[in-house]
Amino acid sequence: MEFQLTFRVNPSLFLRDPDSSEVGKNIVKNSIELMHEIGYENFTFKKLSQYINSTEATIYRYFPNKHKLLLYILNWYWSYLYYHSQVNVKGKASPKDKLRYILRLITNNEVVSAGFGNYDLQKLYEIVISESSKVYLVKDVDLINKEQVFKPYKELCAFVAEIILECKKDYKFSKSLSSTIIETAHYQQYFSMHLPRLTDNSKEVNHSIYVLEFLENFVFDILD
Repeated sequence: MEFQLTFRVNPSLFLRDPDSSEVGKNIVKNSIELMHEIGYENFTFKKLSQYINSTEATIYRYFPNKHKLLLYILNWYWSYLYYHSQVNVKGKASPKDKLRYILRLITNNEVVSAGFGNYDLQKLYEIVISESSKVYLVKDVDLINKEQVFKPYKELCAFVAEIILECKKDYKFSKSLSSTIIETAHYQQYFSMHLPRLTDNSKEVNHSIYVLEFLENFVFDILD
């Protein structure tokens, strides 16, 4: 039986819910495709409108600017990770098994089978690696944060922090370790791909596998 998951994204990120129409869904789908192809810096609504044979005005009916569009895409991704984390750790025998699953998931080493519409999850993951820091390393981050647009990311980090405490109940830095794990998964993979001398991936093994091995070594050394 085929099914498709939908996640409720913060309404402050859009003018019209893109999930409410085929036009909106097409905008998000092709935003992922184009942003992956040319990068966030070169991405514009004009280029997107040409890419989908539409008009800039149509895109502006859904999103006020490209920063909110990137936030929308990332909110969807954080919700996706949070959902799979919650669902799939339930059957794990031990807290460390739960954490190992999380590490596989955030490094893109865990295959999931649920339906996700037409989104290319591999390209979406690569956007997260290269572009996700651009939504919060900005001057207006405190103002943006008041709109609760980082809530899905915070929920994911809080969930991982809970599992960390299951592994080591007296560990004092569970939230900091949780967010460090997730950000390190992105930065180290980016470095491995583009700036390998900042990593120890001298054998040039698969980037995601290398980062998974590094995180497992890092995290369980701390929690043992």
